[in-house]
Amino acid sequence: YLRNIGTIGMNGQIRLLQSTVAVVGAGGLGSTVIELLARQGIGHMIIIDDDCFTEQNLNRQVMSTEGNLGEYKVIVAAKRVNEINSATTVTTLQERLTGENAQSFLTGAQVVVDGLDNLPSRLVVERACRQLAIPYVHASIGGFAGQLMTIFPGDVGLSSLYGSSPDTMPEQGIETRIGNPPATVAIIAALQAQEVVKIITGVGAPIRNQILLIDTREYAVDKVELGK
Repeated sequence: YLRNIGTIGMNGQIRLLQSTVAVVGAGGLGSTVIELLARQGIGHMIIIDDDCFTEQNLNRQVMSTEGNLGEYKVIVAAKRVNEINSATTVTTLQERLTGENAQSFLTGAQVVVDGLDNLPSRLVVERACRQLAIPYVHASIGGFAGQLMTIFPGDVGLSSLYGSSPDTMPEQGIETRIGNPPATVAIIAALQAQEVVKIITGVGAPIRNQILLIDTREYAVDKVELGK
């Protein structure tokens, strides 16, 4: 961890080693976050996903290969983490997170990371995080664009973006129409991992009550205040 310590200090690295982070979804965003957090030295990860790798995942999901198509994402992710950093322990939950199991799945985590691909599931995670008083690092991507925000209990949340009525919220994001190119996924996932490090170590300020909007086609970056 020597190359980490110059940035976050020994105390910061120890905090990471003593921490538990839950990653909900081990696909595009989630798989990259998992790999980065293993290299960063997170002590324990809870990885939640009920899906298997398919051919269409190969373009952007860093843990998918032609050789592991059909295998469960959480199993592949746990193996990859162990290959990178055997000091990181992994709890795999090969189930879909729902309103009924969310609190039990996320209990014990210091941070929860959004690796999901639909808004209803994100709202379930956000609600559970508020009930458990856990920070939630949300992100999504579509085409060349991505967004990032961290939601602490008491902060403005996803309703500030999508409204408060479930009937008016889109189930699927724009990525279902304009695609998920690998570079956009990697950039936004890296920022999610950085948010986790900030939250746990206290080095740097996470993006709260704001949303970070990134357009990689024009290299435009904006921060928008929320709840005002």
